[in-house]
Amino acid sequence: MRSELFSAENLEKESAQPGLRLQNSKLLKAELNGDFMARVGSMVAYQGQVQFEALGSGGLGKFLKQKLTGEGVPLMRVRGNGDVFLADNAADIHLIDLEPGDALSINGANVLAFDSSLNYDIKMVQGAGMMSNAGLFNCVFSGHGRIAVTTKGTPVVLTVDQPTYVDPQAAICWSAGLQTGYHRAEQLGLGTLLGRTTGERFTMSFAGQGFVVVQPSEEPPAGLAGTGGGGNQQEGGILGNIFGN
Repeated sequence: MRSELFSAENLEKESAQPGLRLQNSKLLKAELNGDFMARVGSMVAYQGQVQFEALGSGGLGKFLKQKLTGEGVPLMRVRGNGDVFLADNAADIHLIDLEPGDALSINGANVLAFDSSLNYDIKMVQGAGMMSNAGLFNCVFSGHGRIAVTTKGTPVVLTVDQPTYVDPQAAICWSAGLQTGYHRAEQLGLGTLLGRTTGERFTMSFAGQGFVVVQPSEEPPAGLAGTGGGGNQQEGGILGNIFGN
C-alpha cells in the first residue's frame, strides 16, 4: 500500500522521555508514565493502559468559581502508562514551560493540557465591572511544569512596555504581573444612540512590563468551559446580579 498519507512526517513521533510534546502543530502527544491534567473531551486517541477521571474545574473552590463565572477549565486527570493524543478542533498547539517563580495568566478556553505539578486558580480581571462577554475571569498558573495552549491561527507576542489594548476574545495569555483592566474602545456619540456600533465596545488593557499573546481570531463569547453560548447566557445573568447591571 502506498500513499503520501504514510509519509515520515505523519508517522508517530517516539521519545524516551515522558511528558507533553507536539506530534504536529495541531496534535499533542503525552507520553504517559504517571498523570497529567487535560481539558475534558480533548482526547482523540490513546495506546496502553490509560484511565480518565473527570475533575470538574480542579477542586471545590474552583468548581464554585466556575459556576459563578462560566470560566475555568473543565478538567480530567489522565493517568497510567501509554501514549495519549489530544486536540481541540484542529487549533494550533503551543507548549510553554514554566520555571519556579514564573506565573502566567491564560484564558481557560485556550488551556489544552498541563503537568499535574503546576498550580492554578481562577482570578478576576481588574475592572471587570465594565462587563465584557469574555475575559472577565482567567486562570493563573504557577510552579514548575509544562502547559499546552491552543490558538486559532499563528499568534503574535506583544511586548508590553507601553499601554496595550487587546480584544478580550483574542487574548490568549499574558504575564501574570501585568496590571490588567477594561477600557472602553468605542466612543459614545449620535451613532451609538441610533444603535450603530463598531463591534469594539471594550478592550482589555495591559500596563507594566511583560508580554501578551494575541491570536488572529476573536473567539465567540461562548465562555471558557466550552459548553456553547446557551450556558453562558445564564451565567452572564448571574454575573450581572453580582456586579450590578
